[in-house]
Amino acid sequence: MQIPRLHPDTIEEVKLRADIVDVVSEYVVLRKRGKDFVGLCPFHDEKSPSFTVSQTKQMYYCFGCQAGGNAIKFVMELGKRSFADVVLDLARRYQVPVQTLEPEQRQELQRQLSLREQLYEVLASSAQFYQHALRQSQGQKAFQYLQSNRQFKEETIQQFGLGYAPAGWETLYRYLVDDKHYPVQILEKAGLIKPRREGGGYYDVFRDRLMIPIRDVQGRVIAFGGRTLTDEQPKYLNSPETELFSKGKTLFALDQAKDGISQLDQAVVVEGYFDAIALHAAGINNAIASLGTALSLEQVRLILRYTESKQLILNFDADKAGTNAAERAIGEIAELAYKGEVQLKILNLPDGKDADEYLHSHTPEDYGELLKNAPLWLDWQIQQIIQDRDLKQATDFQQVTQQIVKLLKNIVNSDTRNYYVSYCAEILSLGDTRLIPLRVENLLTQIAPAAATYSKPISAKKAWGASKSRLPITSASLRDATRTLSTSSNSPLPTERSLLEHAEALLLRIYLHCPEQRQMIVDELEERDLQFSLSHHRFLWQQILDISSGDGETKNFVSLPNLISRLQDRFLEFDSEIGLISHLFHVDEKNQKEILRTPQVVQAAIACMDLVMLEKRYRHFLELWQQTDPEAEPERYQYYYQAFYAEKIKLQQIDRQRLFSITELL
Repeated sequence: MQIPRLHPDTIEEVKLRADIVDVVSEYVVLRKRGKDFVGLCPFHDEKSPSFTVSQTKQMYYCFGCQAGGNAIKFVMELGKRSFADVVLDLARRYQVPVQTLEPEQRQELQRQLSLREQLYEVLASSAQFYQHALRQSQGQKAFQYLQSNRQFKEETIQQFGLGYAPAGWETLYRYLVDDKHYPVQILEKAGLIKPRREGGGYYDVFRDRLMIPIRDVQGRVIAFGGRTLTDEQPKYLNSPETELFSKGKTLFALDQAKDGISQLDQAVVVEGYFDAIALHAAGINNAIASLGTALSLEQVRLILRYTESKQLILNFDADKAGTNAAERAIGEIAELAYKGEVQLKILNLPDGKDADEYLHSHTPEDYGELLKNAPLWLDWQIQQIIQDRDLKQATDFQQVTQQIVKLLKNIVNSDTRNYYVSYCAEILSLGDTRLIPLRVENLLTQIAPAAATYSKPISAKKAWGASKSRLPITSASLRDATRTLSTSSNSPLPTERSLLEHAEALLLRIYLHCPEQRQMIVDELEERDLQFSLSHHRFLWQQILDISSGDGETKNFVSLPNLISRLQDRFLEFDSEIGLISHLFHVDEKNQKEILRTPQVVQAAIACMDLVMLEKRYRHFLELWQQTDPEAEPERYQYYYQAFYAEKIKLQQIDRQRLFSITELL
């Protein structure tokens, strides 16, 4: 469902009604501690609670991983969901009327929301019906198949809600329409029944099949997969495309695997339902299935939300069919793999087995070892090229070389390309090290046009004019800020992070040791909507704000007697954090000189932080704009364009401000 832009009043009303303790308590066990609540952080592993929820501030914050925000952000981050989707869910839960910025869309949105709720409900009822039928006499064959052929235990069958669709033509239809009184139109829209071609009436889509519920990321049933128990074709039958279900946008078992993917920082993609279920039954809980289609970019991006290192392992059979399946499953992600945006690996199991079969005769540890040693996609591709080829034969050598050149041309990163040029040159030299330089030269000569095209610099004017080109980000402002914030003109220019580290540290030191500057610092940060980017600085600032808040209602930024002492008392519980910021509590001769010109230095530090945040937002909106299809989503395309262009204008303005500030300081 395309969600129109929500009215700000709706968003504000959701923020007011959605109590953060109520929302977080659904996912985290919270205990009262003073005026706040504490629990184990859901965003990282920990043994002692560092996750706090403030009911008075309606905010959460983790002192371990520095995650923080309001109720909406909590649900967004935990479920990797969009802002509008979360607001709509919370609006339904807290009975907030939904308004859109376009009044004419309001009625249609309400109709769509009502339809989706009915679809979720009827699909959930169908899943319960199938699960019940599995344990009746008519479902014994299916139940035996799961226990004997697949070797699934009862807990696995229940975990995945496996069931059975009876053989009758109208069994589900009669249950849902006659007994449960669901409208026929809803069943048809859910993909559960079809109209008869002759004579009127409807018939069940799934009959005499073992039923596998397909769920969305939130665990709601959105479709079914049915496996035949006879010789009927097709062997596997999926629900048709519906309002809730799109095969190219859905991954089986992602609701079960998302936590495992995040914890292991790796996703394993298999081809079949039962492969994914078998892996989970064996304790390998980062496995998902692609529903038998080539992986789309939308599916890949959905997976990559949960893995920081962007590591994806495709696991298909080692035989010819498995190789073809791997090639097909790679689909559109080849481009991402060539660019290095995905750490793509390929695992072909030995003896032509799939994951389910392999685990019948091997341990989960054996499978884990295969995952660990799975080759990178490029290595796998090269092995596929040279497999069953005799490089001593001129024809084979020529064909292999041509395919390798074609592969190398697509590698965007020059370092990666140079590595594989050397690697392939070794293969083509057949063990004769004297030939390696010649093979390298031959390969580079053949891929040179592509390499030259990629490495040629693009002017800023040309890049700005191209609708889909990445715009260069100027670093002049960072260099200027460096000259302001560096303590020695002879020192080398620091990186963006070291510059930011110095600016933020300087601002915090001034705040701690110059009470008369505190209000100005707070005002500047609030006016520019700035936050400390580095986690240890953000942690210190949060403690300052907590102390400043006092009773939670007033903020006294200027008159904070013994602020440093009070902070040090707080940090007795946080040994690791204090090591990164303890130097800020002290002022030596060098620091004293730095903070003598506090108004100017505060302005320089604030400008530096502002610049870095602007550039991050600029890159973020630019990337979103580049990834949006202007024909499919024209409003979102225009919105992202305006957003990144606005950040560009701000960058130009801050550039001019920085140059002025530097002139004044010099």
